[in-house]
Amino acid sequence: MSWRDNYDPKLVALVDKVDAKIAPRLAEIDEQIVENESKVLRSFQEHNVAESDLTGSTGYGHYDEGRDKLEAIYADVLGGEDALVRPQLISGTHAIGVALLGLVRPGDEIVYITGKPYDTLQEVLGIAGDGVGSPKEYGIGVDWVDLLPNGEVDVDAIKKRVTPKTTVVAIQRSRGYATRDSFTVDKIAAMIKVVKEVAPDAVIFVDNAYGEFSETKEPLHVGADLMAGSLFKNAGGGMAKTGGYIVGRKDLVTKVSYRFTVPGLGGAEGATYGNLADMLQGFFIAPQTTGNAIKGSIFEAALFAELGLEVAPKWDAPRTDLIQTVNFGNADDMIAFAKAIQHNSPVDSFVTPIPEKMAGYEDEVIMAAGNFVQGATIEYSGDGPLRPPYTLYLQGGLTYAHVKLATIGAAQETFFDKKK
Repeated sequence: MSWRDNYDPKLVALVDKVDAKIAPRLAEIDEQIVENESKVLRSFQEHNVAESDLTGSTGYGHYDEGRDKLEAIYADVLGGEDALVRPQLISGTHAIGVALLGLVRPGDEIVYITGKPYDTLQEVLGIAGDGVGSPKEYGIGVDWVDLLPNGEVDVDAIKKRVTPKTTVVAIQRSRGYATRDSFTVDKIAAMIKVVKEVAPDAVIFVDNAYGEFSETKEPLHVGADLMAGSLFKNAGGGMAKTGGYIVGRKDLVTKVSYRFTVPGLGGAEGATYGNLADMLQGFFIAPQTTGNAIKGSIFEAALFAELGLEVAPKWDAPRTDLIQTVNFGNADDMIAFAKAIQHNSPVDSFVTPIPEKMAGYEDEVIMAAGNFVQGATIEYSGDGPLRPPYTLYLQGGLTYAHVKLATIGAAQETFFDKKK
């Protein structure tokens, strides 16, 4: 019995059509994978990673050579001078929060130039919630420059809002729960140029979530000063069970390390026992895993477009992260599709997700994620807030084959089975 026999013949015909159409684009991603993997392999070799580096440390984590090599590799490959790569950074939101709060002092200001930060960061920055522990409580200003209606940055507004007194200019690479396109590294380079004209001393910080290895260069390569992300997204390669990273200029990494731990200690301590092997191996395979996820997103976009859904990005558009959106226009269809994704997962396929209120989100959110690592958006998942235009955000995929099968399965359950 062939896998094709599990699906409606009309859907299989659409899949064959999509496969032929996207084949040249997938070949481009395969070449990108090799280019990125070559950088990682070379860095592992140059830093003499040994079997003894995989064990990790206990207690204080003094003299953890494996951790030091891992951080040197992150800095080397991602374009920085230094890095913090730690299991004690519990998420991308935590890493971003530590970085931003570590850079500023009372009287300083943070300005986002890519619109209002996404939901989970709003409480971190004091935009939402009671503000306890946020920049607001310390007299630190937080503001943002709205995007233009077409989703691009408003250069004129940036030049008016960002001043020489602005301490940190923040850029959000991915779309978050917005409908705009994610920003490519070339577009980030153009933003940095504009900022440097009006605030040459401002620190350029990039929220790099979902972006690592989705292109052959990173924001630090084009002038960003510091960036942060999660290890259970791209950079962990599906292997890391927890953790986050902060990478960039050495003086800035040192500064934020005092926020991460305590002044005077910084990154000198922090045990890695039980995590280091996964973190090293995960980063090694991250170019391949990220490439698989991007190839899956291309397939998703092409198939869903054939089914008449509104998707972004289009299958042939440039890719700068893992996120693929599908607009359903109503809550019922969005929820039904999320349930179908869950039913086509390797873990908890028998579970039916339901919308609920979650910490850090303003609206009810539905999340479908039958993953080996809880919340790992490098694994295939779909989520989104229940608000117009009722957009589901699809992310990740450890293997292209799974993304393809899960996408076909969800399409079968949502669009074909209900016709019977």
